[in-house]
Amino acid sequence: MIGLVAHLGKKEARAAVRAMVEALEARNMPFLLEKATAPLAGRKTGLTLAALARKADLLVVMGGDGTILRVVHALKDNLPPIFGINIGSLGFLTCAGAGDIERALDSIAASDYVVSRRSLLSAQLVRPNARGTSMFGLNDVVVSRGERSELVKVRVEIDQAVLTDYNADGLIIATPTGSTAYSLSAGGPILMPDSGGFVVTPICPHVLTNRSTVVSDRSVLEARLLVPEQEVFVTVDGRERKAMRVGDVLRVSKSERELPLIMLPERLFPEVLRQKLKWSGSNI
Repeated sequence: MIGLVAHLGKKEARAAVRAMVEALEARNMPFLLEKATAPLAGRKTGLTLAALARKADLLVVMGGDGTILRVVHALKDNLPPIFGINIGSLGFLTCAGAGDIERALDSIAASDYVVSRRSLLSAQLVRPNARGTSMFGLNDVVVSRGERSELVKVRVEIDQAVLTDYNADGLIIATPTGSTAYSLSAGGPILMPDSGGFVVTPICPHVLTNRSTVVSDRSVLEARLLVPEQEVFVTVDGRERKAMRVGDVLRVSKSERELPLIMLPERLFPEVLRQKLKWSGSNI
């Protein structure tokens, strides 16, 4: 059973959903629509995203990377394989475009695809004498300053050993999937999806020798603020925002959960990088 979910804010969504539904019906392939997506195809259903995920063997998500992130966060524990159709501006997580619907359904019908198992991170904001906050993310957890233009001083430990004290606008701890997101914009390296690591990237560090560090995802990373009365926030995947104070500990580790992300055989991650970053090789 195929579940269909679309980003309603994309102007191309209606045409993409209708084309997908018509192609599925022409092939007699069973499918279900999420209730907010159904009206785009002139249908009606009461299935929430969570209910759809329980019934579907595979979710076709039509949007961009942000749409897939939204679905991942909404589903949490129950994550069926996701096949992304890109009708947005970014597509590191999608594996086909809106014009590739026939190719997408060919691959699904024949099980001719590769499942890329993407690591999720677990982030706990532990506060003294208070209940902690648990979050999870596909891309990254970010420690950032508030509205005041001041450096954040944060100490990072790896498996209880001090790495360094960063003086920076903030700090990014990213999964391999998130290495092509905010961390890349901040000068971090690109990690292959199966590399088994985290990347720790300071944002605009005051000390020029502070550079991104790749850490095993078997490690536990902890971050602590060193200057009181600063306005600092922790954000996971750009969605959940929590205030962080001196005395709090941000603890990041690999989650037991993972995202099974579908890739077409001809569009594996190296090919995605080459296309998205416009790499063409050398003429020398």
